[in-house]
Amino acid sequence: MTHIEAWFKAFRLRTLPLSFSSVILGSLLALWQNSFRLEILIGALITTLFLQILSNLANDYGDFQNGVDNKERIGPARSLQSGEIQASHMKIAIVIIAILAFASGLWLLWQAAKTVGVIKVLTFLGIGILAIAAALKYTIGKNPYGYQGFGDLAVFLFFGLTGVGGTFYLHANNITWTEILPAVSIGLLATGVLNVNNMRDIENDRNSGKRSLVVMMGMKRAKIYHCILILGAIGTAIAFTILNFESYYQLLYLITLPMLFQHIAVVFKNEQPSELDGELKKLALGTLVFALTFGIGLNY
Repeated sequence: MTHIEAWFKAFRLRTLPLSFSSVILGSLLALWQNSFRLEILIGALITTLFLQILSNLANDYGDFQNGVDNKERIGPARSLQSGEIQASHMKIAIVIIAILAFASGLWLLWQAAKTVGVIKVLTFLGIGILAIAAALKYTIGKNPYGYQGFGDLAVFLFFGLTGVGGTFYLHANNITWTEILPAVSIGLLATGVLNVNNMRDIENDRNSGKRSLVVMMGMKRAKIYHCILILGAIGTAIAFTILNFESYYQLLYLITLPMLFQHIAVVFKNEQPSELDGELKKLALGTLVFALTFGIGLNY
């Protein structure tokens, strides 16, 4: 493997569909409200790209330093774990990507400032700084919150409420509680992706001292929790549709239901956590399809 290939592997670009789902749905909601701005979509996608890569690199570094990435870990080998990238080089990359995320965020806010007030722009600047800090603190440093069961809450807030709701606000300069409903849907689905990941890694996390929510609950309760997440996402989407129904095209996202229900069934029947790796990818891509069909149906 070449050095460049090793870095692209470390970036884990396969995680981007999930993070882009938030920006895409927030922008399609804005299009529905005749508030869409192309520069906001571009800026939000670029910023999200850097934030996701930052999170992936920081996760790689933190889990390696804390001993979670070891030979017992299930899933693709991480870059530091495999020795493809040195820890000192990873630290430099984390700093560079953090700077790029901050710079792209500033450009996004500069575009938003043309229609959004200064106080609101400063508020979003604070949220952006928190997003960078959250990406770093998930597994890095003393008592990372990802090791204390707070990863689910962070994913729900940043992929759902902030990702969808924040993107919509930057487009439209306002938001109502009905636009929060699809933001909750994406947040719950994204949290479901993390939950599958943590169910897959339950044994290694427990043995390594990483107290994910799954480790705290146990596998049986984690499966019930997972069902609540997926059904909650569907329920909030349906609630939005009922409240804003204009056309049957708005039901387009229902084509994802067979996949989501099948996913729930597979998770509930699973007895070997290692076999959940495929479901992780399916739910991530399913979330993207859900976001696209929801937004397209709304604007058809």
